[in-house]
Amino acid sequence: MKTRAKIAEHVRAYRQRQVAAGNKEVTLTLPMDAVAFLDEIKERRGLRNRSQAFLQLIEQKGATAQQII
Repeated sequence: MKTRAKIAEHVRAYRQRQVAAGNKEVTLTLPMDAVAFLDEIKERRGLRNRSQAFLQLIEQKGATAQQII
């Protein structure tokens, strides 16, 4: 069993890798239907997590917005 210190170190290292990769952790509060929508996208597209589904939606919307501009 991992100790709290080991878990904390693991989380700290993960966050450092994310920052080094140019990522920023964000916490969102969403209605349950929005979460279900992200889960559906995740499953349909074979994504690993909701973050990837959310990012794809943002990128898709950004591409649409660029076409309008």
